[in-house]
Amino acid sequence: MQDSPFPRPLVVGIDVGGTKTHLRACAGDDPIADHVRPSSGWRPHDPVAAGDWLSALIGEALPTGARPSSVAVGAHACETPRQCEEIRSVLQKRLGVPCLIVGDAELLVPAAGLDKGVGLVAGTGSVAVGRRLDGTLVQVGGWGAVLGDEGGAAGLVREAARAVWAAHDRGQAPDPLAEGLISAFGVSEVPALGAALESAMDISTEWGRHAPVVFEAAASGSLIAGEVIAEGGRSLASLVVRLAGRGVPVDDVVVSGGTVLAQPALQDALLASLAILLPGARLWPSRVPPVEGAVALARSLV
Repeated sequence: MQDSPFPRPLVVGIDVGGTKTHLRACAGDDPIADHVRPSSGWRPHDPVAAGDWLSALIGEALPTGARPSSVAVGAHACETPRQCEEIRSVLQKRLGVPCLIVGDAELLVPAAGLDKGVGLVAGTGSVAVGRRLDGTLVQVGGWGAVLGDEGGAAGLVREAARAVWAAHDRGQAPDPLAEGLISAFGVSEVPALGAALESAMDISTEWGRHAPVVFEAAASGSLIAGEVIAEGGRSLASLVVRLAGRGVPVDDVVVSGGTVLAQPALQDALLASLAILLPGARLWPSRVPPVEGAVALARSLV
């Protein structure tokens, strides 16, 4: 690569999401590139393919002749420190500059301008991450819609179905939640919901897209839906409690994800549970794109 034409270090931050990827490059405070593209082709479990994909993305997004001084990436489905390190090693060899790869949830705390705290995501799924004071990464949750993801969209729909089945077994007539799920899944009665959920090809996506039904039912007076949402908030708060128990500072919790940010009822349930379980914790809804956290991490490498 040629020397960079910019007088100040050119830092590159990348947020690789499940659907789209956002690259932002800055020389000092001056924006140089802001590039969004689909995440198709991202293969985080193949370090060489992932490193090559990121290298090609940087070449595609930066102006001709521009050379990054450092690169930081928050990567979807980069689930362990070992996996992240393998991708980092490949990318750093390709670029010849300091690189850092972390899971995408780790971008939330630096994006909020904080140097420590918890990144809590409740979108289709749910996960919480933080670092101990010695820098050790700790991640909890994120186990997928079948086993976990409580408080995420897919988990809420799963628990809503369980709740209406229990009500059916008690002999109760379908309430607005049961009626909403029956309509959403295109079945005729509560017992048929089981087969409808099991037939989903992409469980997280197909279950998760029906999460608005739970909030609409609660707004219509469904006590069952209200309890599902309250339990979702408690489950999200419990992820933070687990991090605290493992030595992660939890005074600040930065929360992101399409489900929790779009649904005030879930935010309220999370806040209420945190107030009980961790009274000193402060909740910060994410207000800036996560790529800002990647840029901040890239600056720390220069």
